[in-house]
Amino acid sequence: MMSGDEARNPITDLAPHLPRMEGFHRRYMVSNKILRLWTRMARQLDVSMIVPQHGAPIMGKQAIHDFYNWLDGLDCGIDLFDERNYQIPTGTMNPATRAYIPAA
Repeated sequence: MMSGDEARNPITDLAPHLPRMEGFHRRYMVSNKILRLWTRMARQLDVSMIVPQHGAPIMGKQAIHDFYNWLDGLDCGIDLFDERNYQIPTGTMNPATRAYIPAA
């Protein structure tokens, strides 16, 4: 995340900004397969700037190339689910507070 003032300045070196972008992209991108399909399509275009809805524009051939490569390898969305997300609960739920109460 960044301030509005920071978002006005285009990013030309992606690496320092990845930690600020990673949480959002892991959480809100549906899957790496979708990202790879998108980057495969986008790489065919002559893109000089990527202007996201949130955050700073990514500008310059190298920064854009680095962004595509980063997305190609990003585990996100359903890629992050595994058997830990599908376990039978061992505790109970407090109906008043909706707090989970682990089994004793």
